[in-house]
Amino acid sequence: MIPIRDEIKARRFPYINYILIGINLVVFIFEFMAGSHLDAIVNQYALVPSQITSGLDLGDMRSILTSMFMHASWLHLLGNMLYLWIFGDNVEDRLGHFWYLIFYLVGGFVAAFTHWAINPTSVIPTVGASGAIAAVLGAYLVMYPRSRVYTFIPIGFFVRLQLLPASVVLLLWFVLQLFNGMLSIGGEDVGGTAFWAHIGGFVFGVLVGLLAKDRSVENPVRQWS
Repeated sequence: MIPIRDEIKARRFPYINYILIGINLVVFIFEFMAGSHLDAIVNQYALVPSQITSGLDLGDMRSILTSMFMHASWLHLLGNMLYLWIFGDNVEDRLGHFWYLIFYLVGGFVAAFTHWAINPTSVIPTVGASGAIAAVLGAYLVMYPRSRVYTFIPIGFFVRLQLLPASVVLLLWFVLQLFNGMLSIGGEDVGGTAFWAHIGGFVFGVLVGLLAKDRSVENPVRQWS
């Protein structure tokens, strides 16, 4: 399944979400232009769990932050940005611009530390915004439980456009991450994907979504602005 857009229009312009998408695009272009220097850049700015295990320092914190804006391929980048574009604007609308930015960055750190906790000795550099975006998906699931998403569904050689409940799309995505994450325990990540970063980010997003939802019920005007 490939979601392409939801049916909820944001009430205010989601400029933080667009800035985040723009930064990811610009960083990838720099990666693409790096040529033979790319390996050195990845080794310096990607997250490497074993380096955190040997002793967390400011350099590791910087690497967690920078790794959130790096991607391994155009497909990796475009897939992540598609999900951020579909679901991020509504979460920003609910949290407000400033708190959405904080939420996104903290979600990325939570995802990174979850990945490290499961793979503390891994020497494989980890890059990608998917941990932070997983937090966005978790928050969206809680904040907009009745939303629906236009989704491409492959049926044999054909593709059908179907309007599905967002809860179905997002929960199926999470179950897939959980299944593959369980398979990856005791070894390297399945297919080179940091599934536990996705799981940690998603759970964090659900918790923040529940908190934001409760606060908005108590005070729908002043909360999370």
